[in-house]
Amino acid sequence: SKPKPSSDGSQGAVVVKQTALPKPLVDDSSKSFAPNRYNEMIIEAISALKEPNGSDNRAIVGYIEQRQEVPQSFKKQLCSRLKRLVAIEKLEKVQNRYKIRKDETFGMKTTSPKQKGTKLKQSQNAGHTTCDAVEEASMTAAYLIAEAENKSFVAAEAVKEAERVSKMAEDADSLLQLAKEIFETCNVSATLHFFSSSRV
Repeated sequence: SKPKPSSDGSQGAVVVKQTALPKPLVDDSSKSFAPNRYNEMIIEAISALKEPNGSDNRAIVGYIEQRQEVPQSFKKQLCSRLKRLVAIEKLEKVQNRYKIRKDETFGMKTTSPKQKGTKLKQSQNAGHTTCDAVEEASMTAAYLIAEAENKSFVAAEAVKEAERVSKMAEDADSLLQLAKEIFETCNVSATLHFFSSSRV
């Protein structure tokens, strides 16, 4: 048998729609709440609340519930996600309050301007170090070349000096030999002159 229509059919239709709509919304929201979605909402809530000492569970839940249609198990899952975020060092927990780590934003590490400046300074220092090393190596090479050239020059001069001394020694020997010959010649002449004088 067909159900009896209500006295006001349009009003009955509205009531049916109102009771039917919330279920799909809750079901859809529960399906769409993936772990990454929880992470984003938690970090967004803590960032928006801007509490200097961090936000507690109640404040985070309240913020999210005001802006999202959440499933019944939301609070339980939120607690487990908070613990997980603390474990992987995306959040830090201080006296049951949660704060975003300074190097984390929406679950991803970011480089602060100070860190960028430090990295830039390090790269510049590395460049200066390389230039200094090249310059020092060039100076060392130039010094070694100059020293080698100097030693070569000194060696050449030493050879020349040795040759000169050797030549002088040869000349001295020649002079000595000549002196001996002259001396012997003089002796012979003197002897002959002596004999000649004695005969007269």
